[in-house]
Amino acid sequence: MNRDFRIVERQIGRGFKPFVIAEMSGNHNQSLDRALAIVDAAADAGVDALKLQTYTADTMTLDIDEGDFFISDEASLWKGASLYKLYQEAYTPWEWHEPIFQRCRERGLIAFSTPFDETAVDFLERLDVPAYKIASFENTDIPLIRKVAQTGKPLIISTGMASVSELDETVRAARAAGCNNLVLLKCTSTYPATPENSNLSTMPHLAELFDCHVGISDHTMGTGVSVASVALGGVVIEKHFTLSRAEGGVDSAFSMEPHEMAALVRESEQAWQSLGRIQYGPTAIEVPSLKHRRSLYFVKDIKAGEVLDSTHIRAIRPGAGLSPKHMETILGRTVSRDIQKGTPVSWELL
Repeated sequence: MNRDFRIVERQIGRGFKPFVIAEMSGNHNQSLDRALAIVDAAADAGVDALKLQTYTADTMTLDIDEGDFFISDEASLWKGASLYKLYQEAYTPWEWHEPIFQRCRERGLIAFSTPFDETAVDFLERLDVPAYKIASFENTDIPLIRKVAQTGKPLIISTGMASVSELDETVRAARAAGCNNLVLLKCTSTYPATPENSNLSTMPHLAELFDCHVGISDHTMGTGVSVASVALGGVVIEKHFTLSRAEGGVDSAFSMEPHEMAALVRESEQAWQSLGRIQYGPTAIEVPSLKHRRSLYFVKDIKAGEVLDSTHIRAIRPGAGLSPKHMETILGRTVSRDIQKGTPVSWELL
């Protein structure tokens, strides 16, 4: 089941560079022009895909300003807002999806979205999106999982907060409904997240447990955690993206700016390239460097028949002589001819 697959023309898997997704979220600040500028900046940064979120305030929650519907958590970026007003501010108008997706196609980006209810899936199907993402807060919404999986398209699921049993139920439901190409993203659902709470060591276990590809939905600041995920088998990296954190936006505080995203694309590819294969001994490109190893050399002029002691031979660079491991075998032997200082030690001279 853990096999490579395509999203449009982009191959996904361990044998290919990481698939980097720029998440626009609500960072368009309710401006279509800004949304299109984010697409252009993401393309310039070299990402593979741009992702939206498809919902309305009414499909997410109720218009209530108190109790469970009011954000009072002191640690929250959105403290003091109701859920409804937050989603009103953050949502991407559905009529914007088509022009945003069109700009993505023009710039060579794969465009898709996270649906938050079944109506969003129906809408995105009419736009023929090539893949779907399920957010962490919806990863236990089994009816939604089934609805998306029934499209037969690749499915990326963030695993934030989910227990193993919850993920097992989610993955079983997705596969039973027709999902054959699945990626689970390690995710810490705090905003921003910290490296200490990222627990990337979970990723190989996640891949083995569910026999699928894995990646990261990364809410930390900087590139380090995402780059590290590649070494642990990550094939997908998702990061929130904005033109400028200073210009604000609902998710801007933990979003990457263009120069940071370009660095992530570059460094994650280098991390992937560095994995290579199991290799011992010199690679082809290292062979010329063998001559710079230490080896045994005669360090003074010697007459034929002299008995060698430690004043005659040293282990020095370069590497044209015998290996230093032969030093004890050679000491006490005699030389067969006159030898000039700087001559590499060889068996023929003894």
